[in-house]
Amino acid sequence: MSTPTLDRTAETSVPLLDVLATRWSPRAFDATAPIDEAKLMAALEAARWSPSARNTQPWRFIVARRGTDLHAAVDSALMGFNREWAGQAQVLIAAFAEEADAEGAPHPWAQYDLGQAVAHLSVQAHADGLFVHQMGGIDRAALEALPGVSENLRAVTVIALGALGDTAALSEPLQQREAAPRARRPLADSIIAEA
Repeated sequence: MSTPTLDRTAETSVPLLDVLATRWSPRAFDATAPIDEAKLMAALEAARWSPSARNTQPWRFIVARRGTDLHAAVDSALMGFNREWAGQAQVLIAAFAEEADAEGAPHPWAQYDLGQAVAHLSVQAHADGLFVHQMGGIDRAALEALPGVSENLRAVTVIALGALGDTAALSEPLQQREAAPRARRPLADSIIAEA
């Protein structure tokens, strides 16, 4: 299948690494392509090596490949229009923050560190030609009830990961979102103070 590629390169205010400027979050995934296991493992390895406070590594992942019961379970925990497109991704990754250690000591930085791990995963995946889309519209309780999820883990996001698909397979509203110009507020609006 030939998938038309949109140029989604960000118009940055200063030069960035190409892998950062060209990274974007599509909704069109190729529902027929198999996952490249080596690239998936590289993305997960990048997450493993991301920084964390006191090296606590307070992230955990459920990696659900399309066609498995686990993928169906994670897909069923998606909410809203995420249910319309994300199940086509080769992999759905449920990401959890370990909010306390085994002795109950809190990890107040857990979600921050999980965010760094997912950022590293996203950049590595994109560098390898895979695409990632993170979703906050999830049923956290359903994800936390999946087998193997301990009580100190909090579901934070689900990540769709895989090969880019054809936007024509999406509904009209989602096609419009895919083609809409990329936008961010000006850099200065994100800086509270600077000296």
